[in-house]
Amino acid sequence: MKNNNNSRQVLLSVLGVAILVVAVVGVSFAAFSYSKEGTKVNTITTGTISMSYDEGDNAISLTNALPMTDEVGKALADTSQYFDFTVGANITGTTTINYAITAAKEEESTLPDTAVKVYLTDMDATADSEILPPSKVSELTATTGSEPSGTPTGQFILHTDTFSATSSHDYRLRMWVANDYTVTGDSQSYKLRVNVYGAAAAQ
Repeated sequence: MKNNNNSRQVLLSVLGVAILVVAVVGVSFAAFSYSKEGTKVNTITTGTISMSYDEGDNAISLTNALPMTDEVGKALADTSQYFDFTVGANITGTTTINYAITAAKEEESTLPDTAVKVYLTDMDATADSEILPPSKVSELTATTGSEPSGTPTGQFILHTDTFSATSSHDYRLRMWVANDYTVTGDSQSYKLRVNVYGAAAAQ
């Protein structure tokens, strides 16, 4: 009886050692695999990165506006008829920033997206050069949340670009009622909030 107990203890000890060896080998393999993957993925080297978005009230709105042609809309020059803003980046080191300028429709808007046109221009060296041609809001691409700029879902893309060195860009956004929209007698309005998102590109 005693021999049986001893045999059982030896057998359990052997099994215990075998299980321990398997466990150690398994952990070592997992750690090795992770380290190997990590050396390939975690190789991003950057200095300091910052982005700026300078504006007053980051919204542009229409209230009881009359429809107009693209030619008239592109020439809107009163300060109440356009929205100016600057996007800049300060970069030291080697990296690229993907950024996106988007527009988010405010809930109180009563005009449909098919009734409103937007027009984005670059106000840098060549003043008022076209970036986004006159386009209905309904025709703009909506963000999905998978953009390189890190933009959240449900916004309209006005423009995307990159920074690879310290610089800035000046933009102007105009908005008007499309000339193919039939105005009703009711008071109607439309308001877009302009946002800028940026994220460093993986290298």
